[in-house]
Amino acid sequence: MLSKRIIPCLDVRAGRVTKGVAFANNVDVGDPVTMARYYYEQGADEIVFYDITASNERRGIMLEVVEKVAREIFIPFTVGGGLRTLQDLRAVLLAGAEKVSIDSGAVRNPGLISEGARAFGSQCVVLSMQVARREPGARLPSGYEVVIDGGRLPTGLDALEWARRGQELGAGELCVNSIDRDGTNLGYELELTRRIAEAASVPVIASGGAGAPEHLLAVFNQAGADAAIVASMVHYGRYGLPELKRFLRQNGVEVREPFWPQRSLS
Repeated sequence: MLSKRIIPCLDVRAGRVTKGVAFANNVDVGDPVTMARYYYEQGADEIVFYDITASNERRGIMLEVVEKVAREIFIPFTVGGGLRTLQDLRAVLLAGAEKVSIDSGAVRNPGLISEGARAFGSQCVVLSMQVARREPGARLPSGYEVVIDGGRLPTGLDALEWARRGQELGAGELCVNSIDRDGTNLGYELELTRRIAEAASVPVIASGGAGAPEHLLAVFNQAGADAAIVASMVHYGRYGLPELKRFLRQNGVEVREPFWPQRSLS
């Protein structure tokens, strides 16, 4: 059985970690470098870093912050926000990321997924999807729509169809974030996650809504997610990563033990 992963998410705006509800009313949470190091030492399986206004502002990602974070952690590190070209992906990987997360750029140019997979390998390419619930119909048969530019621009893309296409184009993972649940602490969108996990043959990362250990248990056991992103529940100190892993382990979910390699003395 493959271990389930817990992934703290750092939503960064103007060089600071921020958190809101349904992509609005964001408040300052802390310094991304300090927080990444803390979660690494707590036993995070990975860290995700999103420059959340880069796409909407049509600018490049803050590479200097990415470089600083990468120097502090020794676990997989995924970076996204404002990535529009193969050169953008290369720059993020050279700055220290192990994976790139593409979202708005992939919707505007689906070929970016296949270009990235050919250049760097599918294991480096995560297709991130911001998804909102809609009334099911001919245009959106699943009842879920992909929204881009930080949740600002509806696309008309059916989320389930876009997940299938992204995988076909070469994405090695799918990260599914529910805009409706984001920051609410009410639990993940289980129906959305389950339907995409059943349709996909690559790992699916659930995002949006985690507020209690039981929410992680549900998204793993009921929705079939391979990994779960956590944010406000750990940012505000309500739960620690060791506590979450202990709860999951006690309830039969395989999770990884923390591993901290020694720093080089040079």
